[in-house]
This record gives sequence, structure tokens and C-alpha cells, in this order.
Amino acid sequence: MLEKMTFEFIGTMILILLGDGVCANVSLDKTKAKGAGWIVVTIAWGLAVMCGVFVSGPYTGAHLSPAVSVGLALAGQFDWNLVLPYIAAQMLGAFVGAVLVWRYFKDHYDATADPDVKLGTFCTIPAIRNPWRNLLSEIIATFVLIFCILAIGNKENTPELGMGSLGAFPVAFLIISIGMSLGGTTGYALNPARDLGPRLAHCLLPIKGKRDSDWAYSWIPALGPIIGAALAAGLYLIVY
Repeated sequence: MLEKMTFEFIGTMILILLGDGVCANVSLDKTKAKGAGWIVVTIAWGLAVMCGVFVSGPYTGAHLSPAVSVGLALAGQFDWNLVLPYIAAQMLGAFVGAVLVWRYFKDHYDATADPDVKLGTFCTIPAIRNPWRNLLSEIIATFVLIFCILAIGNKENTPELGMGSLGAFPVAFLIISIGMSLGGTTGYALNPARDLGPRLAHCLLPIKGKRDSDWAYSWIPALGPIIGAALAAGLYLIVY
């Protein structure tokens, strides 16, 4: 159990360090990547997931997200007794990853005046604030993620090799695809830990000129992915 939690923690920490790292790199003032744009963000998030999967995959299956853990458990492919320990490790890993991003880009946080930009390097902010439509966006995007992960892992797709760490590559492209196609409305959290851990870090860290952490919105990237994962698991059980 401790080994699994340790690697789930490390994998999620790497995911957030690289994922929130690209948000900071393209958004904060005076970085060399300032203004690099959405394509860079979506590709980098996909590669961040790939790196996290390679780190933790051999030991934990590399969930890196409460939505994945719950979705796999609902689909009968993961032990319910491990769900809460995995979620705890994911949340802590996401928090630590966000703290590392802040330390890495500390000079650039200090040089950036816009508090919304600073918050956006930690957690998601909707492009247009419409709570129920934002929730629907997270549900649909996470449904696609979890259903495709289940489908990728189906033995008919990997009849001889099995997934193993090879699963890192298709999942990376899946994350890139979701970001490019569905990510522009809410910033595609897809993962309660990816949003809540860094949001808590933003709340607690002594960030110069920061705003509030927008806890009023935080239930959407927390609940939406869980609902999407549950729907994906239900459909998978019906059709496979």
C-alpha cells in the first residue's frame, strides 16, 4: 500500500509540475515562452500526463486522478479499498507539484501584475462563467477521457502486449485531443486533484499580489469529472 501511494504521489506531482509549469511558462510576464499559446499548453499537458504515467504506471497503474480511480472502480477494474488512499496521494502530489511551480517561477510571479493570470497557472478558470454549462463541459470531457482509457485498456485493443507503460502514449494523445477539441470552455480540469490541490496551494502560498482562490467555482472541476467518470464506467459496462 505504501509503495502504491508513494508512486501515485510522485506521478501526480510530476504531472502538475509539468502541467501547471506550462501554464506558468506561457502566461507569466518575462518568461521566454510568454504568449506561446494554446497549442503549446495542450501538447505540454499531454506530455505531462505521459511522464506521470511512466513514473508511476509500473507500480500503481498511474491513475493520477480521483476521476480515474473512481471510474475504474465503478467499471470493476480497481479495488474500492484503494480508492481513498489513491485519492489522498493524488491530492498531496498535486499540491506539492503546484508549490514547486511557484518556487520555480517565483521571479515571474512577482513580475506579473494580473492576479487572474496568477490564479490560472494553478487551477482552472472558465472562459465564460456559466456554472451549469461549465459543469456539463467537465462532465462531457471527462466522460471522453475515462471511456477512452477503458477502451484503450480493453484486451481487444492490446491482445498480445497488454498496456503496461505503452498506455502512456495513447493516453498522452488522448489528453492532447481533449484539450484541443473540448478544453477552451473551462480549461479542461478532467481531474479533481489537478484543480483542488493547486487551488489550495494558491490559497496558502504567499504569492505577491494574488486574488482570492475562487472557491465558489471549485466544486465544478471537482464534481464534474467524477460524474463524467461514473457515466463512462456505466456505458463501458453496458457496451463491452
